[in-house]
Amino acid sequence: MAQMLLTTGTDCQLAIGRYPRFLYNASGGGGAGSLAAADANGWCGITLDPSSLTIPALDWRSTRFLGLPLPPGLRIAIEPDELSGRWQQASGALELSFRARFRFTAFGIAAPVLLVATRLTSGSVSSTHHSAEGRPLDSQGSGTVVGVALVPPTGNLAFDRFLGLPGEALALLHCRISS
Repeated sequence: MAQMLLTTGTDCQLAIGRYPRFLYNASGGGGAGSLAAADANGWCGITLDPSSLTIPALDWRSTRFLGLPLPPGLRIAIEPDELSGRWQQASGALELSFRARFRFTAFGIAAPVLLVATRLTSGSVSSTHHSAEGRPLDSQGSGTVVGVALVPPTGNLAFDRFLGLPGEALALLHCRISS
């Protein structure tokens, strides 16, 4: 197993339900992991250590919604539980399983945690409300992964209604893998 590093970039996007997409600068995020030897089809297994993985919070510094920064006091922290998958170096195709808890706070008041699990791919995704195109990793290891997740209800009726849960969430993430 070889060591590898995944880093996240700018111009990312997130959306939930029927709301417009958030524009999100995820630069500074990423984590260390291991890259397994290629199998007969050229796929290398990727496993990132969740304890080393950091994903910048969505807040007034990193996120714009409808062209404006999120208001100060609003924050969505992303706590990853899993990021693993496979990468085919010849084609640049990347497939990752992602699970995380999204913790929303508004002016110090915490909302229920959103549990998100999705398959991120360098291909394309399409669902009832969202569609996006990924981009295979290039010769520098840079690409774009996209995924749609079904977000379950939190149990808080007002919050679930506000977000339209259960509902779909979209992620578009620019990333780079280096070894």
